[in-house]
Amino acid sequence: MRSTQQFSVTLTNEMAEMVRAKVDSGEYASESEVIRDGLRALQAHERALDTWLREQVVPAYDAMKADPSRAVSVEQVRASLAGARRRSLKAG
Repeated sequence: MRSTQQFSVTLTNEMAEMVRAKVDSGEYASESEVIRDGLRALQAHERALDTWLREQVVPAYDAMKADPSRAVSVEQVRASLAGARRRSLKAG
């Protein structure tokens, strides 16, 4: 039994050129290697997103649901972000 499957894919002209450029530069030996590496990056991204949701978002949601007094308003978040940005600009 084969451990690979052949697919036919359609890419935008920009994506196709990016794949060709990666092969032409010698960074990859074939177009298939470029696509496989892209899919591995997508898998890693999805794993990281799943981990973030499970380890940070769900516990924060559960804590907020258990104690709604922990909530902050949109205005408070905006003010906090604006203050952090001002401090960052002054420091930079």
